Amino acid sequence: MIIGHIGARKGSKGVPGKNFRPICGKPLIDWSLDQLFDSPTVDAVVVSTDDERIYEHAVRRGALEIGLRPAHLATDSAGKWGVWQHALDESEKITGPATAFLDLDCTSPLRLPEDIENALVLFAEERPDMVMSCCEARKNPYFNLVEPDATGALHVSKPLPGGVVARQQAPVVYEHAASTYVVAPDYLKRSRGLWEGRVIPYLMPPERCVDIDSPFDFKWVEFLLRERIEGAAHG
Repeated sequence: MIIGHIGARKGSKGVPGKNFRPICGKPLIDWSLDQLFDSPTVDAVVVSTDDERIYEHAVRRGALEIGLRPAHLATDSAGKWGVWQHALDESEKITGPATAFLDLDCTSPLRLPEDIENALVLFAEERPDMVMSCCEARKNPYFNLVEPDATGALHVSKPLPGGVVARQQAPVVYEHAASTYVVAPDYLKRSRGLWEGRVIPYLMPPERCVDIDSPFDFKWVEFLLRERIEGAAHG
C-alpha cells in the first residue's frame, strides 16, 4: 500500500493562497494531485490541509477523507514531519498498513511523472529510511560560499587544506530539493525528524526543482510550465 500525500497549508506569507492559486489553467495543487492520481504505483491519495476549500476539492477528486489537520500543525512553525505523521496515522485508519509514504511538495510542480516512479524504484531497491529529492548545489561551501568572521572578514565556509581553486576540485554537495520524498512508514512513526535514519538522494535536474516561495518564483515556475505545455503541443 503506497500512500501519496500532499501538504497544503492555507497560509503563506510569501505568496498568499499560493497552494490553490491558478497557474497555467488549474490550481497549483492540481499539478501534484494529477501526478498522484495518474501514477500506476500509488494506491491512495491524501491531502493534509487546514483550508476547507482545498480539502473539499481534494476529496471530490478522490482523496481520502481524513478531515482538516489539527491547529498545531497549521502554523508557520509546524514542520513537515509532524504533518506527515498525522497524515499517515489518519490514512492507515482507512487503508490499512502502508508500505511507503510518498510526499509531493505542492509548491514544486515541475517534477515529471518519471521522477515519482524512479524515486519509488530507488526506495524499493535500496530500502533506506527515506529517499529525498536533491539536485547538485549551484554554490559550494568548499569553494564559493563564504561567511564573515568576528571582524567581518570573509572566509570560505568549509575550508580544505591547501584550498580549492576550481569548482571541479570541491567535494560534491547537493541541495535538498523540496519536491519528492519516499519515507518508510515505520521510520516516520518512530523518528522525530528527517535526519535520524539513512536518508539517500534521488537526483533531479535543477530546472525541475524550483520551489515557489516568492512572487518571483511563482512567475518563473509559471513561465517554465507554459514553456513545457507549448513544447508538448508542438512536439
